Amino acid sequence: MKFKLLIVLIFMLVLSACFPAVDPNGKKEVLLQGRTMGTTYNIKVVVGSDVDTVTLHKAIDEALVQVNQEMSTYIADSELSLFNKSDGVEPIVMSKGLSKVINEAVRLGKITNGMLDVTVGPLVNLWGFGPDFRPNKVPTDNEQQQARARIGLNKIEVSGDNISKSQHDIYVDLSTIAKGYGVDVVADIVEANGIDGYLVEIGGELRLKGFKANGTLWTIAVEKPISNERSAQQFIVPKDNAVATSGDYRNYIEVNGKRYSHIIDPKTGLPIEHRLVSVTIIHPSSMTADGLSTAIMVMGPEVGLKFAEEHELAAMLIVKTEHGFEEINTVKFMQYLK
Repeated sequence: MKFKLLIVLIFMLVLSACFPAVDPNGKKEVLLQGRTMGTTYNIKVVVGSDVDTVTLHKAIDEALVQVNQEMSTYIADSELSLFNKSDGVEPIVMSKGLSKVINEAVRLGKITNGMLDVTVGPLVNLWGFGPDFRPNKVPTDNEQQQARARIGLNKIEVSGDNISKSQHDIYVDLSTIAKGYGVDVVADIVEANGIDGYLVEIGGELRLKGFKANGTLWTIAVEKPISNERSAQQFIVPKDNAVATSGDYRNYIEVNGKRYSHIIDPKTGLPIEHRLVSVTIIHPSSMTADGLSTAIMVMGPEVGLKFAEEHELAAMLIVKTEHGFEEINTVKFMQYLK
């Protein structure tokens, strides 16, 4: 499971909830808030008096409940949980939402050479970062070996809306991509209501479009990757795009003075150990940005940067050095710097 570590500084978010910004044409920014997927969401919409934001808010909550019921590993009777509990030999027809996320996860797994692997859940759980929390301790070699025997994208077969698994104990965890999908679902609902100025944020994943009520573009900040304070590393203006960041500087366990990241390398079965501490991706799809940011975090700085450049991604990598943090931006990311 990946807890996303992009903490955005959305300027005036709280104040504007009390004192909505209003443009000369009578539009205002309205803040809609709530909880979902074990975290919070904040949605800013720029609307006129003709938009019923109460009804919009209700539709958003209903959609997010559906997303949870499709792909949560924390809900015992969710669609994904039932698949994980099944023997899975016979193909199961997935819902439209689960099918979309699974298919994208498989696609990203292939292009990243397995660095994004949604079957890595048994190791995530073993290290204490999944639904079955456990005391902080390093798993034994035997425990790790048993968990690794249950991992591999080649052990699930996806064809359109059908999914099956080659062994009964395969466990699919979509935490690396599901929040991003939730953001896309909400953004699509907002747009379907004729709203062309919005900011949608769920647990740090975002999608933005258009302008604020005062006519300026949305500006956010990527957090400096340190665990003992919250400050901005870089300001960006994503325009009509989604933003996702992955990092390992807040969610970890510490055993005998050594820190172990929550991000597991599917190739080694161990928490990552390299100098890359944060990856930010800007992409039209929050779901895709979500998955790619995790995959590049697993790759490390050199391989991750090469992958981002080869695939022409808008990516910012923050690397820890002896003298602090070094920020490395791909050419495509540069256009979004404030």
